[in-house]
Amino acid sequence: MIADKFDVFLFDLDGVIYIGSEPLPEAAESLKHLRKEKKGIRFLTNDPCTTREKTARRLMSLGVEARSEEVITSSWLTAQYLKNEKIKTALVLGDEHLKWECQQVGIHIQDQNDVEAVVVGWDIDVSFRDIQKAAKLIQRGTKFVATNADRTFPTPEGPLPAVGAIVEAIRVSTNKKPFIVGKPNPYMFKKALEDFASSSRAVMVGDNPYTDVLGAHQAGIQAILVSDQKMKKFPSARDFRNPDATIPNLKSLFDHNIDIKKWISPSFSWPEKIEAGVAGIIFDHKRRVLLMKRADNGLWGIPSGHVEPGETVEEAIIREIYEETGLKVKVNRLIGVYSDPVSQVFEYPNGKVSHFITTCFECEVVGGTLNRESEETLDVNYFELNHLPEDLLHMHPRWLKDALEKESFSYIR
Repeated sequence: MIADKFDVFLFDLDGVIYIGSEPLPEAAESLKHLRKEKKGIRFLTNDPCTTREKTARRLMSLGVEARSEEVITSSWLTAQYLKNEKIKTALVLGDEHLKWECQQVGIHIQDQNDVEAVVVGWDIDVSFRDIQKAAKLIQRGTKFVATNADRTFPTPEGPLPAVGAIVEAIRVSTNKKPFIVGKPNPYMFKKALEDFASSSRAVMVGDNPYTDVLGAHQAGIQAILVSDQKMKKFPSARDFRNPDATIPNLKSLFDHNIDIKKWISPSFSWPEKIEAGVAGIIFDHKRRVLLMKRADNGLWGIPSGHVEPGETVEEAIIREIYEETGLKVKVNRLIGVYSDPVSQVFEYPNGKVSHFITTCFECEVVGGTLNRESEETLDVNYFELNHLPEDLLHMHPRWLKDALEKESFSYIR
């Protein structure tokens, strides 16, 4: 049974322990059983409008044993993060619970024009003027922190905007990504496990694939989804949002007929979105390949870039090569379309993570003048195929290999 396979259980609250003001069937008894077996227990919630003490009292009122130190709220954890970052002053867009937690660790939250951090939580009274002020501070270099990024929360009238709606308004207007404390950021999971030995076997039990399951897998631990419905399975076995087990209730943790898969973390970061990319392989008359040294990471690679709105992929690679090298080219043939996440998920310095689907062409120079340095490139040069630079982007040898193999095949035909 699942309960025997783990030493530490991390629980989401709403939808797992209770729904609204009512405990879920078997939840209190199951938690009592886990405690009897000396299992470590932590309660994790993205709700920034409460404290650890209030949450523990609520659980106790529902018959669930809980101590405040076992509870991790996004408001408390945000204050701890600011303290660890040695932040002393902050503009807090949040309710009294978040402000109280920040004050407990010595952070001054007065309305000031010069602060070290902008902290976004939930406050029904946040105005557009507040958002503008936050954006101005972040544009000037102030640290941007959010309790969580949940875009909606459930209500009897349907989903309504949540913290993520405010976060997105500021992010879009500043082009700055916040540090997000709550799920699915791994920070909350790692903090929850700090009190346990590194050898402890831990699992997350939640009801949301997009926060509980994704977050646990990003933190490298297994995840159980609580649902009495047949849940949609994401197509790829490598999808971080697929749970390792699905159970109808917490009593199922003790069911000998239910097993759990082992989670093996893929060697790529979880991407925020999928983007269209292009690449162009250019050979000179000596059969040398053109490579550029990228300014963003200092690595050599085949000229490549994004597809902009309204462009065909052919137009995109012609434009990208001209912008990066100064050469005018024409597209001769398609090499392939690539989407391998291991080699084509990129994490940028600002924290953005994208998974590229790249259309790769062989191109021919028809004009222009080679520019060895630009905003996007540190150097551009031709290389012998058996003397490629060692610091070559790791997916590009595959593209080059396919180009040479397809060229040979075409020649034989």
